[in-house]
Amino acid sequence: MELSELVSDLLSKRGITTPEDVGTFLNPDYDLHTHNPFLLEGMDRAVARLFAAFDANERIAVYADFDCDGIPGAALLSDFLKKIGHENFEVYLPHRDREGYGFHQEAITQLASRGVSLIITVDVGTTALESVAHAKSLGVDVIVTDHHEITGPLPEALAVINPKLGDYPFRDLCGAATAFKLAQATLIEGRKREAPRFKEIVVGWEKWLLDMVAIATVADMVPLVGENRVLARFGLKVLSKTQRPGLQALFTRLRLRRAELTEDDVGFLIGPRINAASRMGEPDLAFKLLTTQDAIEAESIAAELERLNTRRKGIVATVVRQAKKSVNQRFKKEERVVVLGNPEWKPAILGLAANSIMEDRGGVVCLWGRDANGNLKGSCRSDGSVSIAELFANSNEILEQYGGHAHSGGFSVSHENVHGLPEGFALAAAGLSQVATQENDGSYDALASLSEVSSRLFGEVSRLAPFGIGNPKPVFQVCDVIITNVRRFGKDSSHIEVNLECRRSGARVRAFDFFRSPEGFAHTPEAGKEAKVLATIERDMFRGGLVLRLVDILKSA
Repeated sequence: MELSELVSDLLSKRGITTPEDVGTFLNPDYDLHTHNPFLLEGMDRAVARLFAAFDANERIAVYADFDCDGIPGAALLSDFLKKIGHENFEVYLPHRDREGYGFHQEAITQLASRGVSLIITVDVGTTALESVAHAKSLGVDVIVTDHHEITGPLPEALAVINPKLGDYPFRDLCGAATAFKLAQATLIEGRKREAPRFKEIVVGWEKWLLDMVAIATVADMVPLVGENRVLARFGLKVLSKTQRPGLQALFTRLRLRRAELTEDDVGFLIGPRINAASRMGEPDLAFKLLTTQDAIEAESIAAELERLNTRRKGIVATVVRQAKKSVNQRFKKEERVVVLGNPEWKPAILGLAANSIMEDRGGVVCLWGRDANGNLKGSCRSDGSVSIAELFANSNEILEQYGGHAHSGGFSVSHENVHGLPEGFALAAAGLSQVATQENDGSYDALASLSEVSSRLFGEVSRLAPFGIGNPKPVFQVCDVIITNVRRFGKDSSHIEVNLECRRSGARVRAFDFFRSPEGFAHTPEAGKEAKVLATIERDMFRGGLVLRLVDILKSA
């Protein structure tokens, strides 16, 4: 395999040096580099129970979380059940504002009253001891498919399928990928049994479901390494060829070039619109987008999701402004845990707002608000220095419910305990081991001049895609740069654009970053001044061509 010096160097910096590792990373093989679904603990029991349900034509419910992991997972299980001819099923997505995150007993009661005897969860259920016990009391079996952290005893479900359990070779699958493994295992068993409804399904058909896995894997920000890298890479290929009318309508509306689809398109354009359904309206709207076969309905849903996403952005911006003002007044820069709340804030959008503030100051940021039922709920985001899952576990005396990952999570709190959250979370964080986070120290992966920012360079860098946690985009240092213009843009002038010119060659390139002020860089950019720029190279989604995404601006030596 012939590699350029740049690609070899970038791989080496990621610890990928042997010919075998290089080949696996750059040219993954789907069959060789994904794992047997039956290696997941509980898969045998889950598949056997599914076949019993198929044989008796039992009513099955797919109960999925309302985000861009759960909804794609629900869509792929819906496609799977239809493909094998089991039409006696329904999909239940809890309402983000009225019900909140979790496997809810009231919903289980509703499903049981409609004749459901088997529930398959997606992206939820690992900690739902009481709810699973409630289902059991109603004669309803539960198969949990989830990927959240194991923080205590498991529910007494028929099976808990979670890559963090047992000896599964890769522990960081997202929720939709875990659900995909259940569908994959069931197809394997169906062919093994020579079951009539499986005989006509072409071997490998399930790969068409990887578009849903790719969306969820990127949007849920799980590490894009190992099996996730393979699933995301092949899933993006499927996504570029998707036959789903809803996605086709969304791509057209967003002016996405399907042949050039990247993880950035999923993370910044597709994912937010799927999430907008639950944040601003009904999660079922996003599910319908992913599963409808009606082109007219698809156009209507895509338009509505775009409207909701625009409205969502305005509300988030307002909360961020209010919260940042309070943070500056009430918290010192060295305080690593920020807790703020306002009964007027909508819990559904607080994760986005908390993330914006966390990116600005680091540490842990927790915001709470009041939902439609008067309950107080919140979201936390962490820069990785403190695990949110551990923070919640050490604060369980003041929280009513909680769940999440190392970097993010949600909670509910009583009116009596809400004012004790700042002190409670701060004490809990102080008792946890803190991980050093990588703050920008001027380091970079490679040098490049503005004249080298070209399709050839972009093509070389793209060999390492898809990028994400565990495989960040390569950062280039660009020297001999003169800043020709600096401007703010966006509805609230919250983004920055900097025009650059090479002092020697005269080459010009546009650079930008979202939610960044000129003062947010190590060296404040000024027109006419020289500088060194740290940036990643990207395709310009708005103007075409290539653009630099600013990491930092440094004073020219």
